[in-house]
Amino acid sequence: MMQTVGVVGAGTMGVGIAYVFAATGSEVTVVEPDRERIRLARKTIQEQAAIAYQRGKLDGAAMSSIAERVRWVSATDDLPAGLELAVEAVPERADLKRDVLARMESREPVVLATNTSGIGIGELAAGLRWPGAFVGLHFFNPVWSMPLVEIVRGRQTGDVALSRAGIAVAQIGKEKIIVADAPGFATSRLGVVIGLEAMRMLEDGVASAEDIDRAMELGYRHPMGPLRLSDLVGLDVRLDIATHLVKTYGSRFEPPAILVDKVAAGDLGRKTGRGFYTW
Repeated sequence: MMQTVGVVGAGTMGVGIAYVFAATGSEVTVVEPDRERIRLARKTIQEQAAIAYQRGKLDGAAMSSIAERVRWVSATDDLPAGLELAVEAVPERADLKRDVLARMESREPVVLATNTSGIGIGELAAGLRWPGAFVGLHFFNPVWSMPLVEIVRGRQTGDVALSRAGIAVAQIGKEKIIVADAPGFATSRLGVVIGLEAMRMLEDGVASAEDIDRAMELGYRHPMGPLRLSDLVGLDVRLDIATHLVKTYGSRFEPPAILVDKVAAGDLGRKTGRGFYTW
C-alpha cells in the first residue's frame, strides 16, 4: 500500500487521484496555488465521499476521514520528502510538465509519475536525474468510477517503479494495462481519433451530435458517445492532445476547425457549461 502520496494540480484529474488514494487509506498532499480551486476541490472530495457513503461503498467513519487525509499546500517545494508515490496532474503541455516534474523529483519520491494522456514518457523524462523511477499513470475521468489505469513504461523506467505502479493501481481497485512509450499510448490514440472524426462528421452535417453519439452507444456498445466524452474530458485537453499527436502521426490527428473554434470561444465542455452539449 502507498502510505504517502503527493499530487501536483487540483484540477479535475488531480482531485480524482487525490480522492481515490485518500479513500483507500493513503495520506495525500496536494499542491495547488489557487485558493478558489482548493475550495472547489475540497467540496468535490466531500461530495464524492458522501455519494460513496450513500451507495454503501464507505461507512460513516471512512466517509468522514477522507477529507482529513488530504493536506493542501501551495508549492511543490512543500511536498513531504520521500513520498512513496508522487503524481503530476497539470495541464497537457510538455514544457510545463517537465518543469513540474523536475521540482517534484527534488523531493525524492520513491516513484514519480505523470498523468499525461498523450505526451511521451521519454520526452518528459529528458530533464530528470533518476528516470528509472519515472512512469506514466494515465487515469481516466471521473477517476473514482472509471476502472482503468494505463501504466506507461518508458525506455528507462525500472522494474521497481513499474512494480510499485502496479501496486498503487491495485490499491485503488483499478485494472491496469501496461503499454510501451509512444505518443498517445493505446487509449488516447484510439479515443482521440474517434473523437476527431465525430467532430468532422458534425462539421459536415452528417448527423447531429446526439445521433452521432447514439450511433456509437447503440451500434458499438460504447458507454458514452465520442462527442459527449470529449465534453467530459475537456475540449481544451482534446485540442492539446491532438496538436501533440499530429506532430508524430500526421494529418489524421489534425484538429478540426469546430474544435479549434470552440476552444477559442471558451466552450470547453462540461467544466464551462457548454461544448458540443449544454451542461
